[in-house]
Amino acid sequence: AWRRFEKLFRHRLFSPRTQPSRVGEGGIAGGKEGMAAGAAAASFGLMDKAYFVGRGEILSWVNATLQLSLNKVEEAASGAVQCQLLDMVHPGLVPMHKVNFDAKTEYDMIQNYKILQDVFNKLRIGKNIEVNKLVKGRPLDNLEFLQWLKRYCDSVNGGIMNENYNPVERRSKGCKERSHKGPNKSSKSLQANRLSSANSADGGALNSNIDLASPIGKVCNAVNEEHYMEQIQQLSEKIADLKVSVDNTEKERDFYFSKLRDIEILCQRPELEHLPMTKGIRKILYAADAKDSSLPEANEIITRSPGMFSVSDEAE
Repeated sequence: AWRRFEKLFRHRLFSPRTQPSRVGEGGIAGGKEGMAAGAAAASFGLMDKAYFVGRGEILSWVNATLQLSLNKVEEAASGAVQCQLLDMVHPGLVPMHKVNFDAKTEYDMIQNYKILQDVFNKLRIGKNIEVNKLVKGRPLDNLEFLQWLKRYCDSVNGGIMNENYNPVERRSKGCKERSHKGPNKSSKSLQANRLSSANSADGGALNSNIDLASPIGKVCNAVNEEHYMEQIQQLSEKIADLKVSVDNTEKERDFYFSKLRDIEILCQRPELEHLPMTKGIRKILYAADAKDSSLPEANEIITRSPGMFSVSDEAE
């Protein structure tokens, strides 16, 4: 415990609190000087009891408040949990339809922290959000941020929670609205893959301790299941129609192939193979080029043989 306190003391003492920065380059802007009096809650002191709350208590509080089942503080690295906690204490202030509870890439996580920073700005909270550390799933950084957030939530309205707040319903509404934005989601996913690849090359890949199959990521899956089932049903019907069409085409192909095969066998009879008509038919049957028609050449063969219907003396 003493080592953790010493590390926390050094971290708090030497890290800047109001240092401005941009998303993707070291975090989100920490705030402005001269904040309103209402932002005093965001500047809890180093020895505040908030930073002595254990992981178990933090996880129990988050799970009970938002009806989740987190097992590790790193599972909150996407920023979605923090957005909903503020939505709980400040109803209607957080655009929950923009919060991505299924965020897995750093790009998608940063979008959630952008939303969180906008809410901080509206509330004039001067808390520095170290996004570059949080999205990498570092346990200590995520624990400290959740500790601060619990202290802040407890300070709003005397810690009295809104009994009418339904966390599951709020998440469900956000997921439903996001599910109707298919093209935009595909475009953002492409950008996310490119950004993730670039970060991996620079050694900025997500920490392997993050459980991407966390309960938070499963929220949207349950909501969108019915929508996906309808799409699967439609695609299954199209596949069935295509199979019927293919079967009919194959039957028609076999039918005409058998006809051509009968003609070929007939043309191979010794008493007929020397006739001009037979030669013309075989010319068409054995044509190698499918683009150019062999009919003109076959007509020429027949035209040059006026006695094509008579059998030669040698054949007799």
